[in-house]
Amino acid sequence: MNLFVTVRIALRALAANTLRSILTMLGIIIGVAAVITMIAVGNGATERVQAQMKGLGSNIMLVIPGGVTQGGVRLGAQTGQGLTEEDAYAIAREVPEVQVAAPSSRTGAQVVAGNTNWSTSILGTTNDYLEAREWPLSDGRSFDAADLQGSAKVAVVGQTVARELFGDSDPLDQVIRVKKVPVTIIGVLARKGQNAMGQDQDDVVLVPISTYRNRIQGGASGKLRRIGSISVKVREGQSMKVAEDNIKDLLRQRFKVQPGGDDPFSVRNLTEILQAQEASSRIMTLLLAAVAGISLIIGGIGIMNIMLVSVTERTREIGLRMAVGARGRDILSQFLIEAVTLSLIGGAIGVALGGLATWATERFAGWQVSMTPASILLAVGFSVFVGVFFGFYPARRASRLLPIQALRYE
Repeated sequence: MNLFVTVRIALRALAANTLRSILTMLGIIIGVAAVITMIAVGNGATERVQAQMKGLGSNIMLVIPGGVTQGGVRLGAQTGQGLTEEDAYAIAREVPEVQVAAPSSRTGAQVVAGNTNWSTSILGTTNDYLEAREWPLSDGRSFDAADLQGSAKVAVVGQTVARELFGDSDPLDQVIRVKKVPVTIIGVLARKGQNAMGQDQDDVVLVPISTYRNRIQGGASGKLRRIGSISVKVREGQSMKVAEDNIKDLLRQRFKVQPGGDDPFSVRNLTEILQAQEASSRIMTLLLAAVAGISLIIGGIGIMNIMLVSVTERTREIGLRMAVGARGRDILSQFLIEAVTLSLIGGAIGVALGGLATWATERFAGWQVSMTPASILLAVGFSVFVGVFFGFYPARRASRLLPIQALRYE
């Protein structure tokens, strides 16, 4: 018996019990749809973390004023002795693993351009900050030595600020007022997107750190040049752990921390934090796919159950076919094809349902999803495997029936 005839007989047998076939496929349909949707959600979460890592830059650490203890009371960040610009320059100069160390301070302000205003973040820093964050300019230039040393009234703005203040107009050489200080836009940053906290990184105005200190913050030249944080970029190929330890040792010396004393600063390895989030997202994707895969196994058990019932109901038919010349492998092929057909049809419907569920998740829940061809092939391939695996035993049982006994079956 050729394959075409076997497939035709198998489809005819399934069509004879349409409702039962549909109910049998239900487990496969739900399983495939669940696998595709869960993998899409997990992949979307992983891609979002990867985008955040790309936006952050590579090999990044952040040094901030940390908590100190006074009288047994643990104080929060931004307390204690604090960091200065000289600390940043010392890190860049004395820690060999460090490529750049950029001092920065941040505040919020209403920025005014003509009749338009926008509330944004003002960041005082140096060009090393752009190098540390791997943040190029889309237009204009960065700060030069004269800007940084002379507290020049210049600024580099993010894409969001440029759009909100100037719309489609060119922001270069335009004058904006930052806390009543007029500054000229000399550059526009490339688009960066959201960070790990969901904040818009493009909603920022960068000014030279000296401009921030002397003009915007209004600090006197004789005071210590306090800063809010230091962005550190470690050289490619260097150990982040070694660099972190060396930075801590250097700052302990500069702060004169006694052995066993609490550090008045904190060093946060941002790259490791995001890598841990990415690993967690991947593990969650596997767990979600595994849970959804249980539905496929349950569907496979349903196929086995129905196929065993079908073998019992059609025992006389099997005996009659074998009596007129059908071989055991023909019977095996017929029932195996029936099981695989149920899986394939259920898988196809499951793919469509999974695509719909993925779209609905993105559309109504607002989650980032990513449905890939690999996830579809995985779900369909697994459903076919389930059909073959769970359909083989009933098919083999049917093929091993003796014609005489089968014909006598009531």
